[in-house]
Amino acid sequence: MDNGWTVPGYTQVRELGAGGSGRVVLAVHDGTGTAVAVKYLSEQLRRDPAFVREFRAEARLLGGLDSPYVVGLYEYVEAPGGAAIVMELVDGISLRALLKRSGRTDAEAALLVLKGSLLGLAAAHRTGVVHRDYKPENVLVAADGSSKLVDFGIAADRGSTPGVAGTPAYMAPEQWQGHPASPAADVYAATATFFECLTGRKPFDGENFAELAVQHVEAPVPETEAPEPVRPLIRRGLAKRPEQRPANAEAFVAELEQVALAAYGPDWEERGQRKLAALAALLPLLFPSAAPAAAGTTAVATTSIGHSSAWTPGRGGWIAAGLALVVGAVLVLTTDAIGGTAPGASALSSFATSSAAPPGPASPGPGPTASPSSSTSPSPSPSPSPSASPSASPSPSASITASPTYSPTTTPSTSPTVSWSPTPTPTPTPTLRVTKLDVSLRPGVYRGDATVSLATQGAGSVTVVLEWFLGDAPGSRAVADGTESFTVPAGSAPGVRTHAFSRGRGCYGTVRVTTKPASGSGSASDSQLLLRCQVQEVPR
Repeated sequence: MDNGWTVPGYTQVRELGAGGSGRVVLAVHDGTGTAVAVKYLSEQLRRDPAFVREFRAEARLLGGLDSPYVVGLYEYVEAPGGAAIVMELVDGISLRALLKRSGRTDAEAALLVLKGSLLGLAAAHRTGVVHRDYKPENVLVAADGSSKLVDFGIAADRGSTPGVAGTPAYMAPEQWQGHPASPAADVYAATATFFECLTGRKPFDGENFAELAVQHVEAPVPETEAPEPVRPLIRRGLAKRPEQRPANAEAFVAELEQVALAAYGPDWEERGQRKLAALAALLPLLFPSAAPAAAGTTAVATTSIGHSSAWTPGRGGWIAAGLALVVGAVLVLTTDAIGGTAPGASALSSFATSSAAPPGPASPGPGPTASPSSSTSPSPSPSPSPSASPSASPSPSASITASPTYSPTTTPSTSPTVSWSPTPTPTPTPTLRVTKLDVSLRPGVYRGDATVSLATQGAGSVTVVLEWFLGDAPGSRAVADGTESFTVPAGSAPGVRTHAFSRGRGCYGTVRVTTKPASGSGSASDSQLLLRCQVQEVPR
């Protein structure tokens, strides 16, 4: 039960979602009027040092990620009265809600979603963190068609072995075995989501965990169901062995850029963003800025199925493991329904997600089912997604986690207030528009100096994203050569940004600039011949 504690300095506006593991509220920072999302850990879980430790770890992880493609952290507060994460409010809807409405997207829109969330994953991978639960529910699409990655609740350090975890429909083969966490598993999950955007269905549709496990490990990649130009991405991203996939999200972005440019031309991103914005506009009441209070639920269920090391990769082992997961989930729901807990409840925790439907006729509540594509319990990973907006119907995904290892910590209710903030206190964010964007590139031998200029209306800050490319022709974006982003106050000059181009990968350097909020004039780009490739005529 909630004890009524709120984070000092913020006024709650309304609840965006709530359940057994906590609640998410829309709040306003008293000093600046900035709207934020506050994620509170439930009173029940706050008594468990293990859950508090994981909640705290999620906040620290978000604080270490500096990317416009990941939800931003303002501060973490832990006090005798409660624990909360204060985050950027993403005024957007989940990709799951968008797919429920549209069924699927075209290739350019799907590529744009994939690229944006891959750049968010890349920020995590660079810090040694693996998300482990990439799925449509954890990608938010804003009104302008941009996207952000959310919910790092079960993220793990690269190479660690925290046990089986993830959402079955998107789990890489090695995740089912409980192998060490790797960026290649995130690439697999992102590709499975990309496939769903393109086709309107998940790549594998087993009716239970056992079937899904076998399909992910043994079934051929269904690449022929996707449009022909993007099949190489499906084939690579859903490869059965992690070493056959791109090593990390950044490497996958480079491959995506090459495929998209060759198939759809240099303006594919602008078209994709417009198409996503049009789809999002069909669901205006699902945005946090417009939706009424949500009444989502979150339940946490535990049972014991033995040690993950006993799971083997053979077909018989996969079937046994899958059946154990199904039986475990059913047992959990049964014991929870009568107010009990399964004996020795420490080896497996099952989480499932469900957002409340908007006002209207009541929808049937989710219940236990043999299908992993249906909810096995009503809501998200350890806690509700901080910026998740209400979706039109219960989410069909169920996340599973197994065998976490916790070290003792002091119960927070007996500790003094802990508060830290990796970013400045929220600043006022009145309506801000970028009306014009320009860039000019001055080439060097192995470098390029990009001069960016902005015209804005309103107050606040603008996030500027620069993408660098190399190619053998003017304007070519054949080889992605890096991305950087920075923030400037509205009305300020971004100035000159210098980039060192890779050697021997093309003679023409190109820079493309986009902003958040998006510029009314679209993106800006410039391409120049690098001096190392200029032919000098030798005097006779």
